[in-house]
Amino acid sequence: MEIHNKQQPYFDTVTEALDWLKIVGYTHDFNLDGNYLKSANGQHSLSPEDFTINYVFRFEGDSDPDDESIIYGISSETYKMKGVMISAFGMYADSISTEMIQKLAIRNQ
Repeated sequence: MEIHNKQQPYFDTVTEALDWLKIVGYTHDFNLDGNYLKSANGQHSLSPEDFTINYVFRFEGDSDPDDESIIYGISSETYKMKGVMISAFGMYADSISTEMIQKLAIRNQ
């Protein structure tokens, strides 16, 4: 499992983080689909060994725990692509593999 240590910028909002990631080349959208990350256009399914988590931005709602989310900046050397995935905390924990949970959780500690 490979995690790149890059300088982690700080952002106050989800929008700021997404805008910055787009500027630095994270242009694809990914979604969790079982044990894979799927590109929004459906052309690629990435297993945990096919991608690296380069950035993790965690946002917590001031008054509503439902406003909590994580933005992942993800790259894949296998598919020569970079993109983002937005996830609510714990939302997919029961529907994905242990390997995927570990991959996504390692940068949140």
